[in-house]
Amino acid sequence: MQNKLSIIGGNWRSRKISFEDAEGLRPTPARVRETLFNWLQYDILDSRCLDLYAGSGALSFEAASRGAKSVVQVENNPVACRHLKANALALGAEQIKIVQSEAFRYLASDAEVFDLVFIDPPFHLNLAAQTCQWLEDKGWLAAYAKIYVETESKDAVTHQAFQLEKLPENWRLLKQKTAGEVMYHLFERVGNNVPI
Repeated sequence: MQNKLSIIGGNWRSRKISFEDAEGLRPTPARVRETLFNWLQYDILDSRCLDLYAGSGALSFEAASRGAKSVVQVENNPVACRHLKANALALGAEQIKIVQSEAFRYLASDAEVFDLVFIDPPFHLNLAAQTCQWLEDKGWLAAYAKIYVETESKDAVTHQAFQLEKLPENWRLLKQKTAGEVMYHLFERVGNNVPI
């Protein structure tokens, strides 16, 4: 079944993107996206953005709409990739590059540096903390990169403790909220040799 969602702000405000139902694909709800992009309003313009586990592309299309200079969408599902490409074409989104790949295979390749990263893996796979560590260890992040991580809010207290203790030591939590089944966090990477 094909579904649609609207871009909330920027050049493509109110434009719709489509996506197919797929296992583990849950587009970030509109109210969560609105909160997130309020948090990021001063960080998006001219940023280099990476959307791992892109799914519908809701987060990175929103970033591109609001002025991100370049966006890489990484998605393993071939049907989801076809939709990402069709949506990018319909929007005339030349700053968006779509890569069909499993996230860890992508992160094992030659690193590019990103200012803004979205991590929203299928909840049941518990990949968020490991993904964060690979981003840090393999050199994918600018000195003060912002990293958005979406996890399941079920048993939120335990889940949060697990997430935070497994994250790179030079990341600091800026914001976090819970909305229904989703717990979402915004981190900032503190650059090397910079006191936290």
